[in-house]
Amino acid sequence: MLKEFFNIKTEAFGIDISDLSIKAVQIEKGEIVSYGKTQLREGLIKKGQVKNPKALAFAIQQLLAKIKGKKIKTKYVIASLPEERSFIQVIPLPKLSEKEAKEAARFEAENYIPYALEKVYLDAQIVPPLYNHLDHTDVLLAAIPREIVEGYLKVLHLASLKPIAFEIESQSVVRALIPEETTTRPVLILDIGATRTGFAIFAGKSLRFTTSLPISSEKFTRALIRTLKIDYQTAQDLKYEYGVMQRGKEGEVVFEALIPVLTDFVEQIKQYIEYYQTHASHLHLPPNGKNFIQEIILCGGGAEMKGLDKFLASQLKIPTKKGNPLVNLRKQKSIIPQSEILSYACAIGLALRSYQEKWI
Repeated sequence: MLKEFFNIKTEAFGIDISDLSIKAVQIEKGEIVSYGKTQLREGLIKKGQVKNPKALAFAIQQLLAKIKGKKIKTKYVIASLPEERSFIQVIPLPKLSEKEAKEAARFEAENYIPYALEKVYLDAQIVPPLYNHLDHTDVLLAAIPREIVEGYLKVLHLASLKPIAFEIESQSVVRALIPEETTTRPVLILDIGATRTGFAIFAGKSLRFTTSLPISSEKFTRALIRTLKIDYQTAQDLKYEYGVMQRGKEGEVVFEALIPVLTDFVEQIKQYIEYYQTHASHLHLPPNGKNFIQEIILCGGGAEMKGLDKFLASQLKIPTKKGNPLVNLRKQKSIIPQSEILSYACAIGLALRSYQEKWI
């Protein structure tokens, strides 16, 4: 919308705000030139809702003051909104024009969205079909409570920043991980963060289904602390050094301690894959009628656990790999350390939007 009022190029950066951390990224000429992150103390944000706007704004200002790489001078920003408080789903409508479909989607929204419509920001977009559909039009509905958005808006204003767009986390992650934001088959993205895991299915040129799982990187750490009777930092070190590789006696001990959380994680993933395939996948069936998840892509800090990709592949019988958040950048090398790059997927996707659209 703001593009209509600016006739000069407006630089913007991406900022990913989650319950326990903030990450910022700026992209220029197709490469990352600035990045940084800061940890948040518990309670500033709780389950995606801002609880302490002033403290959160101060944390953002501190982060920008110690950014790595090129100093971020612009005040314009594209910010993330919490997946766990949002709703995204593709709904089928009769064959309609784009204008008619968007209007109809707003009337149908109350049948799908678990919030009162007057209390949400609602967006509807036509979804290009993965296969030719002559009988219906697919529309992507996205909604998030107004009070959630207004909380983040207040924080950014207190930090002296000017938001030009907000975006639900899964939309940004897809932009970073899916080459040219297009697939010919359904792909599942698991964004394993500190407090939860984002679950997003993408097919064709659009998200098809999203949800949030209560399994997190922190939950793996807590399992090690509880079972092995060790302190937090030792648990973190063991989690990333051994992961689920079962390397040596200590690796086997770590794996055994993680089994309950791993089992729960796998079962929840299976549950939502099954839900998608029985309730939503008919929206883009291929000619042969089969529409199963063909690949799983991992991102988020928890994806750095050694062997997690291979473990999930063996348990779910679906090829699984770590994502590449640089796949849509001109330069495939980054100033962000390789060991941290997966945790920046959302922030990179936000910055990519600014770079791609140029905000002219």
